[in-house]
Amino acid sequence: MARAFSKAVGTARARRGSLHISTIVTLGLLAALGTGLTVAPGLHAATAGARAASAARIDGERKQWHDVQLTFAGPQTSETAKVNPFLNYRLNVTFRHGDKVYVVPGYYAADGNAAETSATSGNLWRVDFVPDEIGTWTYTASFRTGPDVAVSLDPNAGAATSFDGARGSFAVAPSDKTGGDNRANGMLRYVGKHFLQYAGSKKYFVMAGTQSPENFLAYYQFDNTKDFRGQKGLPYPDQLHHYDPHVRDWKPGDPTWQGGKGKGIIGALNYLASKGMNTFYTLTMNNYGDGMDINPWIGYDEHTRYDVSKLGQWEIVFSHMDRLGMQVMMITQEEEGEQTLGKMSVERKLYYRELIARFAHHAGIVWDLDEEMDRFRYFNTQDIEDIANYIKALDPYKHPIQYVQWKAELIDDQRTYGRLLGFKNFDSTALQHDAENTHSETIKWLDKSDAAGHPWLVHLIEMNPGVRPDTDDYAHDKVRKLAIWGHYMAGGTGTMFFFTDPIGDLNMEDYRSRDHLFELIHYAQDFVVRYLPVQDMHHADDLTPAKDDYVLAKPGQVYAVYLPKGGSTTLDLSQAAGNFEVKWYNPRAGGALQDGSVRTVEGGGSRSLGKAPSDSSSDWAVLVRKVN
Repeated sequence: MARAFSKAVGTARARRGSLHISTIVTLGLLAALGTGLTVAPGLHAATAGARAASAARIDGERKQWHDVQLTFAGPQTSETAKVNPFLNYRLNVTFRHGDKVYVVPGYYAADGNAAETSATSGNLWRVDFVPDEIGTWTYTASFRTGPDVAVSLDPNAGAATSFDGARGSFAVAPSDKTGGDNRANGMLRYVGKHFLQYAGSKKYFVMAGTQSPENFLAYYQFDNTKDFRGQKGLPYPDQLHHYDPHVRDWKPGDPTWQGGKGKGIIGALNYLASKGMNTFYTLTMNNYGDGMDINPWIGYDEHTRYDVSKLGQWEIVFSHMDRLGMQVMMITQEEEGEQTLGKMSVERKLYYRELIARFAHHAGIVWDLDEEMDRFRYFNTQDIEDIANYIKALDPYKHPIQYVQWKAELIDDQRTYGRLLGFKNFDSTALQHDAENTHSETIKWLDKSDAAGHPWLVHLIEMNPGVRPDTDDYAHDKVRKLAIWGHYMAGGTGTMFFFTDPIGDLNMEDYRSRDHLFELIHYAQDFVVRYLPVQDMHHADDLTPAKDDYVLAKPGQVYAVYLPKGGSTTLDLSQAAGNFEVKWYNPRAGGALQDGSVRTVEGGGSRSLGKAPSDSSSDWAVLVRKVN
């Protein structure tokens, strides 16, 4: 969506109380928390004694797919120290289990509890690691210092200092989580298909979610979060999100911080999950963009000084996302402000490192390089490849990388994704389209990425001109038929939508304004997940005679036909053998499969699918699958 460029109106930083880490706390880390102090087998006793002052405290549940935190006592410093702790120190920890090796970047954690204390100083450094195997893991810390050492990929950059070389081990048990919790299913991974796969359960992930509000993290109870733009239409003087309508969706036992903060934003995620949504979208920095109310720094233009407590509070929200089985698309900048960090500058590299170090351990992350990166052409093809290469080099879990496309039907392919076809470190598209173009554009990028040898995730991110509230368009006929079903029935990876007036995007406070929209998205996604081996299916619209029918097929096994105008059709089964059952599904109401006038057909020719169970003039989906 094209938006006007805005300028920042100033720089400010909230004054926050800091908790000084005393010698007692430091000694407590090293001695009192003995359960987390482990020494690798075979270490000589004298060596173990020398290492004792730098071994890690280990927190979190030591279980497969859970976040295991290692915290080290290092130099006493602060967010504003002359020697910048974010830029001039670098923590990497190497984890090993059998043949598996992960090098995981760490970060400055102030007092280790800054989300609760708002601390700006301390001597603790942390790494978050998600073990993908049960059994014993070993770790070795690399802690180095020097000018700009944090952004170097050279393991020997700078000089070893403090707890460098600290090592130990810990045992990992199986996860005790079940259901949709990401910790029950494992890390979402790109596996060379158009759908991500959970590394543990091996289930494929079909996206369904919301793109609005794009400034989801502009939440008033995060530390040092301010609006720099001015009036956006929110009903609060601070012009930040409060999500007050979703406080009621917060449940006892859900997380908060600082004595009960965060209920609105946690409740908003609970509501989305209750509607079957598994993805949300948020900018992590929108300086000089639409909202000008999100950044990870201590001040608007302090691009190398990170706000530890704010990021700790973001972490609480993202951890709840994992428990709900959700994915987050982290949109790292807007096109209006895409020059804020330059190209491959120190500031930009540090930005990606901090995001990866603090959040890459979450199961469902998509790194999005830009909202509309292709519109003004600031980044050329080599720039994009350089950024993607840098992120993949740092991210131990190799989460997918994408950027949001500006309306590609208006410009040639080589100005959009076409220039990246076949590039192995770019994995995903995020399409913006008029509804009428959704089906064809989804097919285009599925087919082109297949032909280039690196199949992409193809997401529909924004249907133009946006989705109005249920009160204005309850049935959402155009959205449902052309965008939701048009995308899924092309074989697309999943849908989310931009909200337009009168509630809008930046001032969207209550997701219930689109309650029925979410139900319609869920009906389509549930059909795909429940009944289709969608990862093995391909668009096959030519199997029916109508030009506006949508068909997905795993030839000879299962077919899905969507009839946007209802009625009936024939399906070409001339290349299939055996008997097939015919079931009907209601896209307007969901529910169980139903019988129509024809219950079975035989392969070997063009076969009529009969009539729908009811409302034959409305849209229906038909499932045709081989009878075993």
